[in-house]
Amino acid sequence: MAFTLPDLPYAHDALAGLGMSKETFEDHHDIHHKAYVDNGNKLIAGTEWEGKSVEEIVVGTYNKTSVAQNGIFNNASQHWNHALFWEVMGTGGKVMAPELEKALVDSFGSVAKFKEDFSAAGAGQFGSGWAWLVKDATGALKVTKTENGVNPLCFGQTALLGCDVWEHSYYIDFRNKRPAYLANFLDKLVDWDAVAAKL
Repeated sequence: MAFTLPDLPYAHDALAGLGMSKETFEDHHDIHHKAYVDNGNKLIAGTEWEGKSVEEIVVGTYNKTSVAQNGIFNNASQHWNHALFWEVMGTGGKVMAPELEKALVDSFGSVAKFKEDFSAAGAGQFGSGWAWLVKDATGALKVTKTENGVNPLCFGQTALLGCDVWEHSYYIDFRNKRPAYLANFLDKLVDWDAVAAKL
């Protein structure tokens, strides 16, 4: 099935006071994400992947033996990653639901330790990539990081939270201060209700 650029679930300037500017959304959503959608549609046209879901394409085109991925994977995966990224941010859900808080405490010892681990994963990702909170096949919660567009689908995991650490995600608002961007993301931008819904 054709990729479609999802509308943002909030106005472009809705999170400006929380650390993500209208300019960032215009650049990141309207240009970068749209490019993944447009390029992905061109690449799957006339192939075995035309008509498949984005999840099927990501899993089916992921090359487990190489960091270098093909164009179909890169665009499909980045489309999926960004759709989730927009979903887990917002102006609501700033108080963590008890079930999510308990799951984080059970898995990491405390919410603060989870945030520390998540921030360290994002800050420690060399080059472009993503930081994730995932649920694995056993139901355990883990913090992971992936390079470039690789995502938890590739490893049979369920993504609960993802943060884009490509420079286009933070350079307008935070310049080269990736750790500050990650701290702000966790403290001000995440809609914890959206994360809990994925639990």
